[in-house]
Amino acid sequence: MDHSRAPVLEALEDFRRRGDIVYGPPGHKQGRGADPRVAEVVGQDVFRSDVLLLNGLDDRRESQGVLDQAQELMADAVGAERAFFSTCGSSLSVKTAMLAVAGPGEKLLLSRNAHKSVIAAVVVNGVEPIWVHPKFDGERHMAHPPEPDDVRAKLEEHPDAKGMLLITPTDWGTCANVRGVAEVCHAAGVPLIVDEAWGAHLPFHPDLPVWGIDAGADLVVTSVHKMGGAIEQSSVFHLQHDRVSPEVLKQREDLLGTTSASSLVYATLDGWRRQMVEHGRELLGGALLRAERVRKAAAGLPGLAPMGDEVVTAGLAAELDPLKIVIDVRGLGVSGMQAAEWLRQERHVDVGGSDTCRISLSITHADDDTTERVLLDALQALTEADRTGPLAPRPAVRLPQPPALELEQARRPRDAFFGEAEHVAAKDVVGRISAETISPYPPGVPVVTPGEVITAEVVDYLRSGIAHGLLIPDAADPTLETFRVVARTD
Repeated sequence: MDHSRAPVLEALEDFRRRGDIVYGPPGHKQGRGADPRVAEVVGQDVFRSDVLLLNGLDDRRESQGVLDQAQELMADAVGAERAFFSTCGSSLSVKTAMLAVAGPGEKLLLSRNAHKSVIAAVVVNGVEPIWVHPKFDGERHMAHPPEPDDVRAKLEEHPDAKGMLLITPTDWGTCANVRGVAEVCHAAGVPLIVDEAWGAHLPFHPDLPVWGIDAGADLVVTSVHKMGGAIEQSSVFHLQHDRVSPEVLKQREDLLGTTSASSLVYATLDGWRRQMVEHGRELLGGALLRAERVRKAAAGLPGLAPMGDEVVTAGLAAELDPLKIVIDVRGLGVSGMQAAEWLRQERHVDVGGSDTCRISLSITHADDDTTERVLLDALQALTEADRTGPLAPRPAVRLPQPPALELEQARRPRDAFFGEAEHVAAKDVVGRISAETISPYPPGVPVVTPGEVITAEVVDYLRSGIAHGLLIPDAADPTLETFRVVARTD
């Protein structure tokens, strides 16, 4: 296929050259009605490029096939049989993928270290989750992806399960044995969905972890805005084999997706694919060398401990994405959250993620010598900073032992979430069934999901975390003075 083409961008260029005046959405009419104060900040070209697909980039009958051509090129670029663009982010794409495999009341295996969007899908879809617990790393207080044997055991226990959803890479860059999990799933006659939101770049360089499609996964969801070059909310479904019907996938996406898809998302997805096919190996090769320098320099700073291939050699993960720089900061006597706040406030450096132990930073093809120098200067300054302000001592977070995070699932999440609920004080909540999702953010992996039984260890962890500065935006009471639980009927 001709990857020098970018059908969506070409159609947008044609539209702007023709100077069409549209008598339908969007109401700003390609910026004619935009507030100049807004255009001054976001740019007039943002509005000029905000065009509907129908009667804009293409005609009413889509006879030019603009979107179809772009999706065919994307599939060819990454070795998939089909590709579908989504403009609602992978949070919605994952929900769609799950709906395409399992319906209400049916069982679906899920990695328990899933993002909150997966839990939301369980609630919306009404599936019965069969949790496959991750491999907990007690030293790092980190969850790595489950292994093939973990998936095999759950499939043997639940032979009526409709499939498996695997999250890889994790927010911290550790990767699953995708090929092994795919083989286990296929031997059981079920599809493997891979939530590869952090892996859009993986097909384009041989020194990166294996790409889900190459490893045999049936349906792979990527967020191109995370590690690629498209704007926020850009997501792609990649499909192969016949275990997931493309017709069913499209119907489920139509059920959940928007009818006003953003041409800005389509155009940047299209352009990023072309860039990666033509220059991806070179660009990502440069990023890999840069990430290696950053990791080595950070390791030489007192109190910082970047994570490296030791998690692979120790058997905790199958692979590690080297472009994800994860730095344990406990040696400085501070938490990752404190370090993130200090870096933002004092050095105007915004990290990608943080928790009680570490910060994470993504190195992409967009980084250059300037961003590398700014980052390393900021990390050095962090190690030399006074322990005042954001770095002043805070109450300790009482981290639970890994087994304490494997909570009992007493109710189906959908039933618990939509059923009658009540608020109970934190001191009285142990033993009650949660009616809400409780996710420290970032990274947004729930500690408690609807239907799980709340334990003393989890309450202690979450409450001490809030006292330290943990953010829990999805709880009904973000202070966790009270918990939303299933109401008692007795």
